[in-house]
Amino acid sequence: QVQLVETGGGLVQPGGSLRLSCAASGSIFSINAMGWYRQAPGKQRELVAAVTSGGSTNYADSVKDRFTISRDNAKNTVSLQMSSLKPEDTAVYYCNMRARLRAWGRIDEYWGQGTQVTVSS
Repeated sequence: QVQLVETGGGLVQPGGSLRLSCAASGSIFSINAMGWYRQAPGKQRELVAAVTSGGSTNYADSVKDRFTISRDNAKNTVSLQMSSLKPEDTAVYYCNMRARLRAWGRIDEYWGQGTQVTVSS
């Protein structure tokens, strides 16, 4: 069974920094991409940042130049370094993985349980 475990959420003041980490475990043949989504109260879940197995990254415009995503392919982990945080970054952040569990299998999507990030003074 595949599991994604997130760590690192919490409360931070505006302008502060936080680092989120996510570790994937289970029987995984290959990971296509890993990333972070977030969902604020009353809003739809949105992509924050993603990174492919080849290292290509994609960021939401609202976090460019403030957030940095990184991935360790050997450890099946992905991290999100968040700096210059704003109150509008407050949300539940979800780790996402697109992976193949078998060599002949399809690519499926997996989600972590979510971690709360609150930016407030």
